[in-house]
Amino acid sequence: MDFRTTVERAQRLKQLHAEYKPLVLPTVWDVWSARTAVDAGFPALTIGSHPLADSRGADDHEGQTFEEVLAAVRPIIVAVDVPVSVDLEAGYGQKPADLIAGLTEVGGVGLNIEDTVHSDGGRVRSTQEHAGYIAGLRAAADDAGIPVWVNGRTDLFLHAEDASGVLDETIERLRALEQAGADSVYPVGIQDNDDLLAAVTGAVAIPVNSTAHPVKHDLERFRRLGVGRITCGPLLQFALADAMKEMLGPWAP
Repeated sequence: MDFRTTVERAQRLKQLHAEYKPLVLPTVWDVWSARTAVDAGFPALTIGSHPLADSRGADDHEGQTFEEVLAAVRPIIVAVDVPVSVDLEAGYGQKPADLIAGLTEVGGVGLNIEDTVHSDGGRVRSTQEHAGYIAGLRAAADDAGIPVWVNGRTDLFLHAEDASGVLDETIERLRALEQAGADSVYPVGIQDNDDLLAAVTGAVAIPVNSTAHPVKHDLERFRRLGVGRITCGPLLQFALADAMKEMLGPWAP
């Protein structure tokens, strides 16, 4: 994909985040799912690491190399004419500049980056380390002249036995990511908790991303709670698997 098209798609993704409250980005994993989502009327998409890995018979949690991920997402991105963001887990051990270069070379204009480093024993980055990585991504995108949308994810809620007990630490981390140049933040694992969602959306000035199930969750509820961006993680793929099994069930021997 040429540089001009990539820049235009990145600018469009930024514009969409301003236009829609929240912006819903279906999480896809192959050309078929991407084209189907666009045909359904969505103006932008995300590619999720979990569904992408499942579709390729690989493991999530950096079970693929960065090069393998780029090779897999390239045909998805070029198959549609809308902006596409890519979940790049914790960065696959890449320096921020190399991550931005690889992503934009295949036409990706947004990325999701988390603080659980599965390739390093599943350790969680400190607030300072994660913010530093986000700042590196922002600087690299600026240097490249492409306004890549950076979605800074934290798994602190996910790892805690009591999510409410890490609320203050999570908010501190989200604010640090915002100051480091993240365009949106993604505190994973609280999509069913109204109080925690309201607390984090009220704590930062940039959009807060929430995971959503396309059948079990309600868009208006997320809007009411101040969520600015919605993705599906693996839940869209899970929902389709459930529907497929239900359809095929009567035909099974």
